[in-house]
Amino acid sequence: MSISGVDTRANMVPDAAVLTHVLPTATLTENGRPLKPLRDELYRIPNVRNAFTVLLLWVQSLGVVIAACLLHSWIGWLVAFALMSRACVLHAILGHEAAHRLLFSNRRANDFVGRWFVGYPMWFVLDGYRRVHMAHHRDEFGPNEPDIAYYRGYPLVRASWRRKLIRDAIGISGYKNLRGFFMGWSNPDRRRTALCVLAWQAALMIGFTTAGYPMAWPLLWFLPWMTSWRVMNRLRAVAEHGGMVRSDDRRETTHHIEQHWLARFWIVPYHTGWHLAHHVDSGVPFRALPRLHAELLDAGWITPALTYASYPKFWRACVRN
Repeated sequence: MSISGVDTRANMVPDAAVLTHVLPTATLTENGRPLKPLRDELYRIPNVRNAFTVLLLWVQSLGVVIAACLLHSWIGWLVAFALMSRACVLHAILGHEAAHRLLFSNRRANDFVGRWFVGYPMWFVLDGYRRVHMAHHRDEFGPNEPDIAYYRGYPLVRASWRRKLIRDAIGISGYKNLRGFFMGWSNPDRRRTALCVLAWQAALMIGFTTAGYPMAWPLLWFLPWMTSWRVMNRLRAVAEHGGMVRSDDRRETTHHIEQHWLARFWIVPYHTGWHLAHHVDSGVPFRALPRLHAELLDAGWITPALTYASYPKFWRACVRN
């Protein structure tokens, strides 16, 4: 059985027949990476724009909580809860960008902002994530793949898919992550990092409480991170690599899904939905990923047969009865 050129009998890897061999071209190497001068253009990090992006991240994160508190409405708090789940996504994706040292061209500024203004406020430890994530990029689905639990076994039976999402939604996955966060305090570096994260959480909790809203931190900052963000993170991770295999051809390790505004708002902001392009060349900053994708598309390396029309269609394809 084939769906959009994908053989789903054993996994979700594209059929060999749809893996066109059209590289290299005048602008791309044989593995899809850009050649000069396109490479220089795509590798440019827009420092000023990224600084405004981090500022707007905080305008939304704090603004949503403040608006909910001022409205004094349970509907407002429910909307804020959903939007704060998205805020967790925004922090995580910009943290991913900082982990690749693509948020700012100055490494010290990149790591400082990535730690203190993107990561720690949302329990995201930049340095630990960087070590793990680089293992993912060095050899997707290799013996040291850190995220294999997210990717293996697809398509899976509906009951298993439902159990995973329920565990995420009710906080079981979040609890495991939180428990791991507090383990290893005998290690000075881990203890120091944990204290930085806890200092941020204490500052936020004290700030909201002093303003007269003591429930804002547990209900709108912490709880979305423990629950609904876990669901969103799994949905995104599966859409990136679920059911794929170890291969030198990134089309066999990474999915491509058509990008629509709703998914880009909730699940894959900051152009992270162009994930196949990111795995072709992880040195390309997020703003330039659509351009690299367009080059791969124009070359015929990415084709409609490799592309899912939407995230819901992909998620339906990754579940079997």
